[in-house]
Amino acid sequence: MKRNYKYILLVVAAAVAFWSFRPKTTFDNPEKDKLLIEIITFVLERGHYDPKEIDDNFSENVYNDYLRTLDPQKRYFLASDIAEFEPYKYIIDDHIKAEDPDISFFNLTYNRLMKRMKEVDAVYKMVLDRPFDYTKDETINVDYEAQPYAETRSELANKWRMQLKLSTIGAYYEKIRELEKNKDNPDYEQKTLAEIEQEARESTRKSLDDNFNFILNDLERKDWFNMFVNTIVEEFDPHTFYMAPQDKDRFDMRISGKFEGIGARLQKRENNIQVMEIISGGPAWRGKDIEVGDVILKVAQGEEEPVDVVGKRLDDAVALIKGPKGSEVKLTLKRVDGSIEVVSIIRDVVELEESYAKTALIKKGDRNFGLINLPQFYVDFKDYKQRNAASDVKKEIERLKKQGMEGLVIDLRDNGGGSLQTVVDMAGLFIKEGPIVQVKTIGERREVLSDKDPSILWDGPLVILVNELSASASEILAAAMQDYKRAVVIGSKQTYGKGTVQNVYDLNQIARGTSFGDVGALKVTTQKFYRVDGGSTQLEGVKSDVVVPDRYAYIEIGEKDQDNPLPWDKIEPAKYQVWNNYLDLENTVGNSQRRLQVNEQIKLIDEQAKWIKEQRDENTFSLNYEAFKRDIEEDEEFSKRFDALKDYKSDLSFSALPYELAQFKKDTILKEKRTRWYESLTKDVYVDEAVNVLQDLKSNFLKEQKVANVKG
Repeated sequence: MKRNYKYILLVVAAAVAFWSFRPKTTFDNPEKDKLLIEIITFVLERGHYDPKEIDDNFSENVYNDYLRTLDPQKRYFLASDIAEFEPYKYIIDDHIKAEDPDISFFNLTYNRLMKRMKEVDAVYKMVLDRPFDYTKDETINVDYEAQPYAETRSELANKWRMQLKLSTIGAYYEKIRELEKNKDNPDYEQKTLAEIEQEARESTRKSLDDNFNFILNDLERKDWFNMFVNTIVEEFDPHTFYMAPQDKDRFDMRISGKFEGIGARLQKRENNIQVMEIISGGPAWRGKDIEVGDVILKVAQGEEEPVDVVGKRLDDAVALIKGPKGSEVKLTLKRVDGSIEVVSIIRDVVELEESYAKTALIKKGDRNFGLINLPQFYVDFKDYKQRNAASDVKKEIERLKKQGMEGLVIDLRDNGGGSLQTVVDMAGLFIKEGPIVQVKTIGERREVLSDKDPSILWDGPLVILVNELSASASEILAAAMQDYKRAVVIGSKQTYGKGTVQNVYDLNQIARGTSFGDVGALKVTTQKFYRVDGGSTQLEGVKSDVVVPDRYAYIEIGEKDQDNPLPWDKIEPAKYQVWNNYLDLENTVGNSQRRLQVNEQIKLIDEQAKWIKEQRDENTFSLNYEAFKRDIEEDEEFSKRFDALKDYKSDLSFSALPYELAQFKKDTILKEKRTRWYESLTKDVYVDEAVNVLQDLKSNFLKEQKVANVKG
């Protein structure tokens, strides 16, 4: 990867030299927006793996996609607005490429959207002031893509009436059902249908009030411009993405699983910043001075004057509260009981436990197995020696071996990827040495990333669990273990299908010399990766050795279902030797497939997945109460056949390793989380079958060992 790193530096250095000739002046926001367009276009044309031609076709795609982003349900713009936007359809490319970029299309659409939203803000309130007539026979079609824009304001108002009626009828139905269940309960407050109908409307009104308050008061022009920029950027591929400064902070936090701050999750309710969760292990948790439900009124940095955060954007309040390790922040809190108190907290590194690998010891009879759930391939890009996915998994395997583990399950379901280097290091824990993944950059020879450590940490049976949301780095690990015949891959028909590598460009390196402050970063697709057998996982993903249906089985959620994905291709294979320690891998896979074919739980999961697909594809809904009620009750009656899925329980037991048992004595929150996880694992048919496969592989492994001993 060193070559690629130098390549990125070269691009950035060239860009810095180019932009250093710009005058060092202070611009207003439109000028900053133009500069951002210039920088991003420059980087994409020179740094993207497969740069798009910015032409009329590109312009048309940006035009259509941006309007779809702004108004996906066609509930704001009128047909006359679209007619006014139409002249821009084939000139956005010229505006992007101009020496002085033209952002008039954005300005026009943004200003018009704000105007229409303020108009609609009054419309929905007016609609919800009046009772809905649920005896009227009318239906609503929610296939908005196929519908035209409203011609008149009255037509648009009727669209809103229909949508609000749909949003309300469900609450109306639930409240009536609750009333019927309690008709003989003397303690239950009996209400008229008119009162129930009004309550249902008020519930919808509150939800809309919160939504419009966020859109009109919290979102700023720069947020909408970021959406426009990303519409341009995502025409290159689904994973190339512009990150505003706060988005870059979130990205760093997600990929590393940690941040520096007080360790509390916040939410905005009306105009207040409220504590919704205390993160276990963080400063707020250790100090016990903050409680869930507390409202933060003011924030002060040490001895500085406090800043009022009531009414502030959530992002702005969070930016004030977060800060470097060891620094002091003082929060003025309004407690649940109404009292006001100032609390001092010393910020520290906060680790997000849910981001990290977690382990369960599995017992089946008198035999022990291990399961490691890996939510992502996390890493601290500033210091690889810090906690990362590979080093954590290594520790967990060592701990499991001390407990007499006979087989290991690595659960990569819903793992969207992360650091490429951690995959290579992790794969090396299971093979002697050899290539793990091949990486290709346009104009350069392929690069083979290999495990060069001849030691093997775990040479026993291995199963990898995947699903349709296992992507990128997850697919690299699953593919490598499959190509080496080192593990049995169990899960969906195929994984997500993301076979591309992204790098993050700090745009501030290019924009320095201006007075705009932090301009964010650009995550750019710079490479494609390939399996050691030469095939790409792009679009096709990794095909499971043992296919097990799940609720996503018939829903289009993979890379191939996204806009503008890069194509599949193939390169020459790397040189590698398959694993020789399994005696009869094919027979083990066959046994598993035969078990699943007669497994009633699996059959029921597949039936439910098909039903979920049918429900998602339904576009027309009745707004007549009796018809709506009949449809709901028919669906509920049909869904009862799936209740048996909740009753499933394997004969496996799950427990924590000794080091975590010690932690539970100090951290009851962690103990409760793990207890819930272990309970869910007992109901997990995929884990159950994974252990069955481990048992088969173990017997084969032992036979192989006996043969080797005889030959010795």
